[in-house]
Amino acid sequence: MSKYLKSIDSDWFRRRLTAQLICVALGVLALLLRLFYLQVVRGPEFRKLSLNNSIRLQAVDAPRGLIMDRHGELLVDNRPSFDLNISPKDAQPIKETVRRLSMALEAEDEDFMAKVADLRGAALLRPLLLKRDIGRDALGTVETRRYDLPGIDVSVRLLRHYVDGGMAAHLIGYLGEINPSELQCDIFAGCRSGDLIGKFGVEKSFEHLLRGQRGGRQVEVNASGQVVRVLRTVPAQNGHNVFLTIDGRLQRRAEELLAGFAGAAVAVDPTTGDILALASSPTFDQNHFITGLSRDQWNAVVNNPWRPLENKALQGEYPPASTYKILTALAGLEEKVITPQEVLFCPGHYRFGNRDYRCWRRGGHGQVDLNRAIAESCDVYFYQVGQRLGIDRLAFYAKAAGLGKRTGIDLDHESSGLVPTADWKRRRTGIAWQEGETLSVAIGQGFNLVTPLQMAVFAATVGNGGVRYRPQIVARVVTPEGEVVQERQPQVAGRLPIGLAVLQTVQRGMWEVVNGERGTARIARLKEVAISGKTGTAQVVSREKAEAESSGNVHHYKDHAWFIAYAPSEAPRIAIAVIVEHGEHGSSAASPVAREMVRTYLGLGEDLKTASRGAP
Repeated sequence: MSKYLKSIDSDWFRRRLTAQLICVALGVLALLLRLFYLQVVRGPEFRKLSLNNSIRLQAVDAPRGLIMDRHGELLVDNRPSFDLNISPKDAQPIKETVRRLSMALEAEDEDFMAKVADLRGAALLRPLLLKRDIGRDALGTVETRRYDLPGIDVSVRLLRHYVDGGMAAHLIGYLGEINPSELQCDIFAGCRSGDLIGKFGVEKSFEHLLRGQRGGRQVEVNASGQVVRVLRTVPAQNGHNVFLTIDGRLQRRAEELLAGFAGAAVAVDPTTGDILALASSPTFDQNHFITGLSRDQWNAVVNNPWRPLENKALQGEYPPASTYKILTALAGLEEKVITPQEVLFCPGHYRFGNRDYRCWRRGGHGQVDLNRAIAESCDVYFYQVGQRLGIDRLAFYAKAAGLGKRTGIDLDHESSGLVPTADWKRRRTGIAWQEGETLSVAIGQGFNLVTPLQMAVFAATVGNGGVRYRPQIVARVVTPEGEVVQERQPQVAGRLPIGLAVLQTVQRGMWEVVNGERGTARIARLKEVAISGKTGTAQVVSREKAEAESSGNVHHYKDHAWFIAYAPSEAPRIAIAVIVEHGEHGSSAASPVAREMVRTYLGLGEDLKTASRGAP
């Protein structure tokens, strides 16, 4: 019996021992498998995390290239910005760190927490921008409490600074944060989320030259994420500097003359096509786009009825009004439907079909030849020239002058304007062209649409003898070391199909506009130099409607005021187009602006009394 009991005890003990050994073996195997998973499978990942505890890689932003005017006057610079960053991994417990940070800066917790709430995985290892350009006071607060704020760091980066905020804003443009779709484009290779890139104007068109190449540095940090020492640095490469063709003094003067009005003024060098000034009014301060606009500020800008963000110089499309009569005169002479000596009678209206087409002078101009018709802007004379030419011949010369298509300037969003033809109307409306419509087109009304830039180029083309240059806004691009990378040369875009004798005849008429006894722009006359030009008054609504509403003094029914010119008349150095929206008369509103621009550019001294009297 005892032997039997002993046998049972022995088997029971053996089974228990075997079970225990199996459990131990399974435990050891689990440990080995876990070690294999941690050391082999996830080893590289944990090694990277371990190294990251002490060594970090930091990006070094490249200084953006500077922008100067043609004489080297600094227009766009860079200034230091103190940016508040957080390293979520080092800022644990993150809610408590953010709470202390908010208290120190007297900010709302939610503003910062919203930016770190959804961070996961590898994103916890990367520094995150909390607030840009915090200012020196906030910088001092963070630095003095840095040991209470683990993972909080202030980095210094260069921020764009527009020296004279608002000056040439539509030409220079501004920066904005890169968006996800732009990050996918090859031209933005090397950019990261949060980077600022050119969004408008020269800043956008020459982004690839202005943007430098980012550098980096390897740093050692402590347990709080604070830099202990710099181990290695790869310097950033500065962007190229850009010299514009504009004359800073002339640009500033043009904007002063347009201040308080909606409109544009463009000045061109007739011998090269260089843009000397490109002003659009009202303007805006680009620095506000760098620091950020509040919702109310943004709404105030976009809802402004004067459209400050619109570059009216090349986006605004207007009827050219009587400035177009220069083209009608050129076409009429070249096609030999008139001669300079032919006299036409103006009784104040022109009967065509069953309608009277009125002249701006109700009593008429009487007997008018070409020279007087240009000088006094006789509508009846040009109605008859337009009727003899027909719409398609007028359109041929308009297109040869560069109207109805973009000039090719290196800026986005340029409008093309419109040169109407019989075929265009048929395709557009399904209705045949009416001959009476040609009369309106011949004096710059009807379907005609032009931009101030196109008219400045047209004035330059007439003034220089018929060569149409492509307008340019950049003179040269230079490295930070002073090496010239690009130097722009004049580019001929076309030539007027007009004989020299015809051009000279029309040029004499434009001289009479300013310098003649009955010229419509006598107010633009200068003693020191002869200006040649042409005024224009573009109807916004029909005369009948304007007269019906005149008692209410509705501003937006008033006509636009035009003036195009070049000077000196005998050897032009500057050509100008000015439009003042709802300025009513080119002679009183637009021509004084051009006169003072000529005075400024040619260095004739400024007549403040005259400028004030002539301003719109």
